[in-house]
Formats: sequence, structure tokens, C-alpha cells
Amino acid sequence: MSGLPGARTWSLRWQLMLGILLPVALFMGVSTVVLYRQALAAADTAYDRTLLASAKSIGEQLQLQMGGAGLAQGDLALQATLVYSSLEAFEADNRSRIFYRVSGFQGEMVSGFADLPPPRRQIPAQTVYAALVNFYDDTYRGEPVRMAVLLQPVAGQGGQGMATVQVAETLELRETLARHILIDTLWRQAALLVLIAAVVVWVVQRATRPVRELGAALAARSESDLSPLATPGAPQELRPLLDATNQHMARLSHLLAHQKRFVRDTSHQLRTPLAVLKVQVQSARRGDAPAEQALAEIEHTIDTATELANQMLALAKAEQLQQGRANHGSDGGPLAEVPVLDWAPVVRQVALDLSALMGERQLDFGLSMPDQPVWVAAHEWTLRELTRNLLHNAIKHSPTGAQLDVHLHTDGGWAALVISDRGPGISAALRPHLFQPFARESAQAGDDPPHLGQGAGLGLAICHGLVLALGGGLSLDNREQHGRVLGLDAVVRLPLVSAALPAPRPGAAGKAVPAGPAAAR
Repeated sequence: MSGLPGARTWSLRWQLMLGILLPVALFMGVSTVVLYRQALAAADTAYDRTLLASAKSIGEQLQLQMGGAGLAQGDLALQATLVYSSLEAFEADNRSRIFYRVSGFQGEMVSGFADLPPPRRQIPAQTVYAALVNFYDDTYRGEPVRMAVLLQPVAGQGGQGMATVQVAETLELRETLARHILIDTLWRQAALLVLIAAVVVWVVQRATRPVRELGAALAARSESDLSPLATPGAPQELRPLLDATNQHMARLSHLLAHQKRFVRDTSHQLRTPLAVLKVQVQSARRGDAPAEQALAEIEHTIDTATELANQMLALAKAEQLQQGRANHGSDGGPLAEVPVLDWAPVVRQVALDLSALMGERQLDFGLSMPDQPVWVAAHEWTLRELTRNLLHNAIKHSPTGAQLDVHLHTDGGWAALVISDRGPGISAALRPHLFQPFARESAQAGDDPPHLGQGAGLGLAICHGLVLALGGGLSLDNREQHGRVLGLDAVVRLPLVSAALPAPRPGAAGKAVPAGPAAAR
């Protein structure tokens, strides 16, 4: 049925029962008509044999005689010695009557009922009876009758000829038998249909019981219950539906867990800067510090809270993008519409935006780019956020005056961005928790346990989520020499898109821009 609002929908049970019972009822209706006609044909054959026996009985009593009234000397005359009462043996009961007529060789009336209609049809060449006989329906004295016409050979000493014997029987008995046959056929077929309907209803009820039980189980669940549905006793036909439902509920559970964690972490992380801001405002009102100093401290706290909020929103967006890829990326879903961009201009722009921080730390910055565009399938904001977080993290952990290198290149089917700093690297204790939200990014390699660093601890989690959503990989490897950590290499690999794909529209950030090697020292 239609799924439009207000349209009536049929239950699965009704669809199954109607789909089975209607064809069965139609078949049984046709079968009833066929059986009724076959029964009538059999009854007609039986009564026609009785009618033929009557005609033969009359024909066997015909005789030839020489001459007679109205005949010349030597002519043959047909004589019937039949008494009508002798036909009573062929009458089944009082409900039917028999009439006969015997015609001579020339069609003259010999015996019987003179007003009986003469034969209207030719005798068939072949019949199922061992006689030259034909049966047909006719009317006599305003009543329908069954007529039998028999050609009876008659022979005598003076010659031979072919007499015509007609026997007509009224149809009361045949009609009564036809009604009995019809009623008997109808009630038997009706009883069979009722039996089939009962069996179908029972089978359909039993077959659809798991569906009703599943609906009842889902209706009885609480809003927060996303546990998998039990499938051991489910029919084979319901397994795909149950498996798909369980997979969907697992995705919902994962999504809700992310949302709960995000809300929990947000409330936890924002509580501290808000509390600090309140203390600073109260201190400023009391005049504990000069106005300029108090305003500067309040501004710094607000900047910290703003950065934290932006990072948390970026993390939520990265997780949403990653979830979308898990749900649709493998089957050509929404991620198939991601634009193709050149990564090099994005890296240049991010380096330019962070140049003030590099200058503040007096870093020796080096930027190396390939001669050809580096095409990747990604939104501009994802590439910008990914590059900015990694480069900002490297700047924050680089010693003053140290060297910082950024190298973008292609490696087989991958586009690789390598950011090399001279910081303390990653400790063994921190490495298992690097990509978890609010992990301590600035822990020193030698700390055991690592100390609580500055910052929100979301940068690497954001980068990791974005890289996974783009189908790539992220690794953080310490550069060591003789057991001493010289720095950290942050390597991002994204799938390289063929240049044969359509280039981004003119004016987009991913537009192909001639890019030569750049080294700013």
C-alpha cells in the first residue's frame, strides 16, 4: 500500500492471508464450475443411455408386412406392436415422462405421438454408442425435453428398410439431479476452502509471531536501551532485519557515547577558565591589581576559553566526519562528493598565519614544496585544521632558536606532510594516550609519570580524527641518535588523487597554483 499520509496500510498477516486465500478461492471457484459441468455431462450420458435403451426397445418390436391399408399389392408396410405401458420400466420415477414416435421408411407416421417434432439434425457419422443415434435438446408441448433419434434397421421376408425411432423425455429428473450435484459440489468445496483458510490463518499467525514479539520487545524498551536484539530463535528471514537493526543501534550507541563524552568533557574543561574569570573579575572590582593588568588577565583567560571552545567544536566536527565516513564512505555515500584540492597552498597559508609565533620563538623555519600540485580529496577546512594543529604543536614544543622544518611531498600513491621539530619528543608513558581527548601533549620524553602540560590537550585528537576521516594515517616518531631524542617527526599521509580527476572550480583554495621549492631560514 502507499506510504502517503492518510493512506491505509495492510498488516503482514492480512497480506499473507489474502495473497494465499484469494488465489485458492479463485482456483476452487473455477474447479467448482468444471466439476459441475463434468457431473452434468456424466449424468446426461447415464440418462441418454436409458433413453437409447427405450428407443432400442421400441425398434426391436417393429415388423414388416406385405401390403396393407392404402398400400399396393406387394408393398412393404412397417408395423409397431409396442404398448406404451412397456416404456414405464424406463421412467426413473414420476418426475419424468417419456414420449415416442416411430416413422416409416418414407417418413410416414407409424406409431406414437403424432405431434412430436420431427428430427432436426443429421445422425452423426461416429458416436460413442453402438447404434445410429443422435441426442439433442428440444421443446414439446411447451416443455423442454431431451430427444433421442435412432435409425433402426428393420428386415423381413419381403425386404428391409430403415425406420426412425424418436424418444423424448422431460427434464425434471435431470434438473433435480443437477441441483443435487451443484449443492453437493458447493458445500464440499466450501468446506475445503474453510479448512484451507483455517490452516492458512494458523500458519500465518505462527509465522508472524516473531515479528509481533520483536515489535513488543522494542516497544517495551526504555529510550536509553540500545543493547542488541536477541537473534537465536529468530526465523532466517528476519535475520537480515535484526542484524541491520543491531548494527544501527550500535552506531547510535557509539554516537550517543561520543555526545555524552563531549558534553562531559566540555563542562569539565570550561569550568576552570570560567571559575578563573570570575575570580579575576571579583579581584578587579576589589582593586587588588591595576586596571590594565586586570583587563589583560581577563583577556588572556577569555582567549584561553575561546581557543578551548574552538578546539572542542573542531574535535566534534572531526568525529562527525569520521562517523560519516564509516557509515557511507565505503559505498559511495556523501563522502564521494568531497572536493579535490591542492594541499600545497593550504600549507603555505597556515605557515604564514603562524609566522608571528615562529618569530616570537626565533625559530629557524624551513618550508619545502614539490613542483607539482599535491591533489587530495578533502574539504579546505580539514586540511587547514590538520596542518595548523600539527604546526602549532611543533612550535609550542620547539626550544627557542631551534630549527623547524615542514616538508610536503608525494610518496607513491600518498601525499605526505612531515613536520620535524627539535622538541623533547613523546614519552613511552604518554604514547598510548596521544590521540585521546585532553591527553597531555607537552609531556617531556623523560617524565615518569609525564607532567600535566599546558593547553587543552585536543590538538592531536582533532588531527587523528581528521586523518582517519580522510582515509589516511598519522604517526608521531621520535628522532633518536645514540639513545638521545633529537626531536619529533609528525607525519601525515593522505591518499593522493589522480590529476585526471576534475580540478576544483576557479577561485577555490584548492586551485592549482605553481609551487616551487620554498625555504625560509
